[in-house]
Amino acid sequence: MAKQPNPARRSERSRQAILTAARELVSEIGYAKLTIEAIAARAGVGKQTIYRWWPSKGAVIFDAFLALSESGPEQSMVLPDTGDLEADLKVVMRATVAEFADPAFEGPIRALNTEIINDPTLAAQYHEKLKGPVDAAKKARLRSAQQAGQLAADADLDLALELLYAPLYQRWLFRSGPLTPEYADALVEAFLKAMRPDTVSAPVASSAAPPGQ
Repeated sequence: MAKQPNPARRSERSRQAILTAARELVSEIGYAKLTIEAIAARAGVGKQTIYRWWPSKGAVIFDAFLALSESGPEQSMVLPDTGDLEADLKVVMRATVAEFADPAFEGPIRALNTEIINDPTLAAQYHEKLKGPVDAAKKARLRSAQQAGQLAADADLDLALELLYAPLYQRWLFRSGPLTPEYADALVEAFLKAMRPDTVSAPVASSAAPPGQ
């Protein structure tokens, strides 16, 4: 008796083909020209197959971007914690810079950001599935550093993340400079100068005598 094909395996092959097609096309022609029909044609599936899993091309791009990561969005993320905050942050920031400089990520990331700006539903999905869990992992590492006395105990960790990552995002967004390991290290060093406890001191009163005395 002939073995029956496994529908689950066939569906997963189709899903991966769709995600691969979406990544390739958004890099080749850009988000504005990308269509569900073009993705379906490249993947060798009907467009109704795509709509069965995703409500829009923005949602397809979002999942295509997530699929580039080795760990899926449902898996927990843990940052390195060797006890050396500077070394750990440099590992993470170098990896982030390399990711943003990788042409394989460039198209999907820019497409995803463009769509998030204009699609509140996709923005909420992005924050729930990706940004929220990733930021929680980053803050857990910074909280560990606070407990070890390596960061100011009263530091606002949400603001701390913005101080660390916003310059990178701006440089990438406006293509205003190279994304290099040296740049990643410089961001970490500047961040630690601002956030370490020994950089936080009370204002010093002036000891200068009034004129004429």
